[in-house]
Amino acid sequence: MSAQATIVYVPCDSTALALGADEVAAAIAAHAARLGHAVEVRRNGSRGLFFLEPLVEVITAQARVAYGPVGVADVEGLFAAGFLEGRTHALFHGPTDEIPYLKRQQRFTFARAGITEPLSLDDYLAHEGFAGLRRALAQNPAQVVEEVVASGLRGRGGAAFPTGIKWRTVQGAAGKEKFVVCNADEGDSGTFSDRMVMEDDPFVLIEGMTICSYAVGATQGYIYVRSEYPHAIATLEKAVQLARGAGYLGKAILGSAHEFNIEVRKAAGAYICGEETAMLESIEGKRGVVRAKPPLPALKGLFGKPTAINNVISFASVPFILAKGAKAYQDVGMGRSRGTLPLQLAGNVKHGGLVELAFGISLRQLIEDFGGGTASGRPVRAVQVGGPLGAYLHPDQFDTPLDYEAFAAIGAVLGHGGVVLFDDSVDMARQARYAMEFCSIESCGKCTPCRIGSTRGVEVVDRIVAGANRVAQVKVLRDLCDTMVNGSLCAMGSMTPIPVLSALNHFPEDFGIKAPADRAA
Repeated sequence: MSAQATIVYVPCDSTALALGADEVAAAIAAHAARLGHAVEVRRNGSRGLFFLEPLVEVITAQARVAYGPVGVADVEGLFAAGFLEGRTHALFHGPTDEIPYLKRQQRFTFARAGITEPLSLDDYLAHEGFAGLRRALAQNPAQVVEEVVASGLRGRGGAAFPTGIKWRTVQGAAGKEKFVVCNADEGDSGTFSDRMVMEDDPFVLIEGMTICSYAVGATQGYIYVRSEYPHAIATLEKAVQLARGAGYLGKAILGSAHEFNIEVRKAAGAYICGEETAMLESIEGKRGVVRAKPPLPALKGLFGKPTAINNVISFASVPFILAKGAKAYQDVGMGRSRGTLPLQLAGNVKHGGLVELAFGISLRQLIEDFGGGTASGRPVRAVQVGGPLGAYLHPDQFDTPLDYEAFAAIGAVLGHGGVVLFDDSVDMARQARYAMEFCSIESCGKCTPCRIGSTRGVEVVDRIVAGANRVAQVKVLRDLCDTMVNGSLCAMGSMTPIPVLSALNHFPEDFGIKAPADRAA
């Protein structure tokens, strides 16, 4: 390719592919060849502006400019308008970094997403890749752990447990053999941040896990990837191979005495395997069934050995902390929620995509300033945050700041940061029933409150909707939810009542209930 060739970026992220990115890339290359233009089409990750995908970017003398959403039918017109020189067009958005949706974000974890080619080590290194690992290896393991503790990073998988405390426990656990496991079984509705890391910036996950392995004294790691993510699995496997070949995995990493290897494991296709102990069972080749705790996985986890388990975003946040220092991360956020959270806007939303922001923005600001309201143009009636087991929030609660404690105070969870919008046509009784049905289908079946409670829950919701002695049935439903919360072995059963009760409490009219007494918390 000529040195004078114009570089055009077309994303290879799954969302962009689903919207025709491969066809657009081929059309751009073919049309350039017909016109005799020197063009190099490169496949970058996604910026996360899914409402503009495929988002085509062109490197011009002035800036990297964006056009989107681009279809094959638009390609000829783009060339005619002079898009290779960054000229205006109906799909023109100006310099990519100046697009308001992107410019207003605070990107720590996703700083490279959409900018680099996912499997280019040179790109990764040019954008401060492995700087965190180099700094970690220059310290002793205990110092690395304390840096993560000082950052205030909490698990981004839902429970929000302090990451550094977990690492400290594994580091201090007895035993020569320890493991690092990444829970990448991203199954919550409306979530895709894990997938984006794995597909669009895989080396940051590898770097974060390697830092963890050094800190806790592990030599083997596993990435347990959702089976429905074939592109992520393929990208990770190639990235692991490239990292190993370049000395960032394997023996004597970066000339140090540390050894660490990573194996990518395809998940079992079950939601329950996103629960950490069921995931460990699955990795060991067993049926994905929840283990009773204690013992904690940090002390007796994979194959009975001390195991550091975090999700993708937790590990992917670590390289920034080690490269920039704990204070740079700690200085952002609110209360005990430090740093940033990649939020995912989905459902009936006008501008769906990934938004990484410091903790503290309100849900209303996220919905209106970034989401642009509903795709249907109708009023937002409810928002579910935190996946299928998260609460349905009423518009009266939209001013709640996105903060773990603030959400807990209103009976909600931030979880993995999935935000799903519903307009005023939604039937909240059906949504409550769906939560119970989902649990009954996905339960591992080990404990009675979850296995039987969810099945009976579907029946009780149906009776309430049918008008069969509603007051008595509402009491039965609340008692049933109380049993599930307090008697279930894991979060699958204990959290299922959250969406059910939030729908019942905030939208009683959909259940045929009008008396204020029936809205008691």
